[in-house]
Amino acid sequence: MCRRAVSRRESLGFSSIVQGGHASWTSRPRSTTDMHELTTAAPEWAEESTEACCPSCGAPSMSMSVPDPVPVNTRPSLLVVDDELPVLKVVERLAAKAGFDVETCASGTEALRMLMRKPSDLAMVDLRMPDVNGLDLLRQIRANVPGCGAREYLTKPFDFDRLREVLVDIREELERRAQVVALESQVAKQLEFCGMLGRSPVMQEMFSLIQRLAPHAKVVLLSGETGTGKELAARAFHTAGPRRAKPFVTINCSAVVDTLFESELFGHVRGAFTGAVESKAGVFEAAQGGTLFLDEVGELPMSVQAKLLRALEYGEVQRVGSLQPKRVDVTVVAATNRDLRTEVAAGRFRGDLFYRLNVVEVVLPPLRDRREDIPYLTAAFIRDCAARMQKPIHGLTPSAERLLLNARWDGNVRELKNVIERACILADGTQLSERELEGAFGPRRGAQPYGSPGAKARVESRGAESSAGAAPLEEIEREHILEVLRQVNGNRMAAAKVLGISRRALYRRLERHNLADEAPPPMARRPL
Repeated sequence: MCRRAVSRRESLGFSSIVQGGHASWTSRPRSTTDMHELTTAAPEWAEESTEACCPSCGAPSMSMSVPDPVPVNTRPSLLVVDDELPVLKVVERLAAKAGFDVETCASGTEALRMLMRKPSDLAMVDLRMPDVNGLDLLRQIRANVPGCGAREYLTKPFDFDRLREVLVDIREELERRAQVVALESQVAKQLEFCGMLGRSPVMQEMFSLIQRLAPHAKVVLLSGETGTGKELAARAFHTAGPRRAKPFVTINCSAVVDTLFESELFGHVRGAFTGAVESKAGVFEAAQGGTLFLDEVGELPMSVQAKLLRALEYGEVQRVGSLQPKRVDVTVVAATNRDLRTEVAAGRFRGDLFYRLNVVEVVLPPLRDRREDIPYLTAAFIRDCAARMQKPIHGLTPSAERLLLNARWDGNVRELKNVIERACILADGTQLSERELEGAFGPRRGAQPYGSPGAKARVESRGAESSAGAAPLEEIEREHILEVLRQVNGNRMAAAKVLGISRRALYRRLERHNLADEAPPPMARRPL
C-alpha cells in the first residue's frame, strides 16, 4: 500500500494536554478497497468478530489485546474526527480497549462545537474532510483551546501496532501527569501551615514557633518587609489557637483618617461628633473573643497610641462620647514593616506601647532568604490562576524557573504572586515561559537577577557614599519618594497613589525624612 509522504509542517498529530487537545493523521485520497485493507489486515493480536463495523464495507471489527483500562472515573477522553464511518468505528473500538472514553464525529464543524462544549484530553483529526480542512480545524482548535500542539503523526492506512502504541503511551502519560498533580497536592499539604507555604528551614522554624505561641500569647508583634505575608501569619496565629471559631477582624492603620482613628478602634455613641447619627462598635468590640489584627501599627498617630496601650493593659475600651468602659477579650496581633525600635528612638512611636506589643516578636523572612520555597509557591500560584482563568497551565519551562529563582523579589511573596498572575494572563500554552515572565516583571526592573550588575548598579547609585556600596533602607525610601514626587510634579495625592499608600501615610513619611517643606526638582521636559 502506497503512502503519501507529508512534511511535518503539513501535518499535525496527537496532542496530549490537560484541557482539550488535538490530533491528526496524514491522509491521502482513499477508496473502499483501501478501507477494506485497513480493517481486514489486522495484526496478530487482533481477534475477529462477527459484528461488522460498517454495513457499507462489511469489514469485521477488532478485539484488541491491550492492557487493562484505567478505572472509569480516571479514563481520559478522546475525540475522533473523520468523515469515514469505518475509520471512526475501528479507532473507537481500539481506543476504548486502550483505556479511553471515546466520542466520534464526522465533520470538523461538529468537532469544534463538541470541543467548545466539553474539552477532550485528546483529539484525533483527519486532515482531509469535505466541510472543513483538517489543518484549518486544528488552527481553530488551537485558537480556542490554548496550549494545543502536535504530538504524533500517523499516515493512512495506518499501522495498528503503531496506533495502539501511541494511544497506550498517551494514556499512560496522562495517568502519570494525574499522579504527579496528586503528589504535588499532597506535598503542598505537608508543606502548608494554616494557609502559609514553605519548606525552608526558616519557614519551618516560624511555623513551629507560631504553633507553640498561638495557644497562650495574648499580644504578638509581626515584623517583616512588605509582601512577606504578615496577614497570613496573623491568620495562622488565629487558626492555630483556641479562638479559631471566633471573629478575626483586620484594620489597616495606614488607611484610616487621623480624625476617625479613635472611633474605628474603640467605637462611638450617637452624637459623639458631627455625622455620628448612630452608635457604632469599634474593631475591639467586633473582635470580642477572637483576634484583632492591627496592620501597619507603626502608622498609628501618637494621640491614639496611649489609648491603645490602655486597651492592651486593662482589657477595656471606651467609645468616643461615652464615659462607660467596656470589657473586651481579644488576642491582638500587630504588624509593621518598619523598625519600631528606630521609631521609638526618633520619638515617633511610644516606647511603652512598643514594649507592650513586643511581648512576642515573630520576624517574617524576605523571599530572597527562602529561595527554596519559590518552586512550591510558584506551583501553588499557577494552580490557583489556571483554575480561575480556566487555562491548561501546569508548570514552567526550565529557563523560566531559573529566572524566578534568581530574581531580586523586592516585593517578596506578594510580588511573586502578581508576577505569576500576570504571566498566566499572557500565557497561551501549557507552560509559562521566560518571555511571559519578563513581561510580567515589567520595564521597571526587567528580569535582572538578584546580584546582577544592573541590579547592583541601581542600589549602589542610591548610596554610593555607603561603605558597603548599598544605601540604608531609610535612604532608599527617601530617594524613592523624591523620585515619585518628581514624576508627578509634586502632586502628593498622585504620589500616594503611585506609592500605594494613603495620603496621610505619605505625609508622615515626608515628615520623617524631613521632606515636608522640600519640593522635588521638576521633571526635565523633552524639547518639542
